[in-house]
Amino acid sequence: MVVLGDLLPLAVGVAISPIPIVVAILMILSKNASAATAGFATGWTGGILLATVVFAVLAAAIGLSADAAPGAGAAWARIVLGLLLLAVALVQWRRRADTAPPGWMRSVDSLTAGKAVLLGAALAAVNPKNLLLCVSAGVAVGASGSAMGVQIVAVVVFTVLAAASVLGVVAGYAVAADRLRGVLDRSRAWLEANNHVVMAMMLLVMGAVVLGKGIGGL
Repeated sequence: MVVLGDLLPLAVGVAISPIPIVVAILMILSKNASAATAGFATGWTGGILLATVVFAVLAAAIGLSADAAPGAGAAWARIVLGLLLLAVALVQWRRRADTAPPGWMRSVDSLTAGKAVLLGAALAAVNPKNLLLCVSAGVAVGASGSAMGVQIVAVVVFTVLAAASVLGVVAGYAVAADRLRGVLDRSRAWLEANNHVVMAMMLLVMGAVVLGKGIGGL
């Protein structure tokens, strides 16, 4: 399944996003851990799925295709997305000295399950960094020219892999809460301190991959 080869690096890019992992850890360590983490994981996974499906449908609807004639449209779409990812990578690198967590993280401790769902969805489908990766995945699926069944499988695989980091943190803590508390707290501190550097490196690689595929399709 060729389209999965295009989706795997994008899924990894979403999965290693530091902020959602930090938020999941903060929720695990909060007073409303059980309901909040379940809600956040649901919103995160649903947001990735929704954004990817929407842009896959749009890519197919406007005629982007990997076929010979309209293939230039898909190629230019990938070039634009690749350049945007590289631009965001540059912004993240310039902010690398800022190690302070976002102000809204202070309210994570008191989030209800419903608000956690909305936060998860927002970080997946509204946050520009992750949205660009989901858009790139949606375009890759919608422009693949594959059968509907193949596209559905591709979207599901992408969603599961992209959500795996947050789901893994939540599931791991549910199974071994006491043993993982110290590890998660140290991981949170490291991710907060290196958030912008991690994002810059990840977006640089993803942007180069998407841009290269776009150029290669012209």
